[in-house]
Amino acid sequence: MTQNKETVTEYMAAFRVSDHQRILNCVTDDIVWEMPGIYKYFGKEAFDKEIENDNFTGSPIIHIVKLVEEDNIVIAEGSVQGNMKNGGILDAVFCDVFEMENGKIKKLTSYLMSKNASLKFE
Repeated sequence: MTQNKETVTEYMAAFRVSDHQRILNCVTDDIVWEMPGIYKYFGKEAFDKEIENDNFTGSPIIHIVKLVEEDNIVIAEGSVQGNMKNGGILDAVFCDVFEMENGKIKKLTSYLMSKNASLKFE
């Protein structure tokens, strides 16, 4: 496994147990974390605050289905479940695009889709 994939795998493992220091060890000081149309955070301090989002309780269950790398880009596809403080449950699939620099995550773009959203197509 390449260094970049090892970093992403460690990042996901640390997120599963909400280990802030392990997660932050995987990112650059000037990390950018974006979920297009939802948020964009800059730097480790902002990133750290979002690790345990105020809307959730406990640690998420994360399953990686696919991990692909080309040059300094790693793409992880998978699923995530989490308990919300309002009693709801997040059941979603994701595609995370990690832009790497010297074996660390420099930018993360997260695409997330709820599996329990009701959509109708005609």
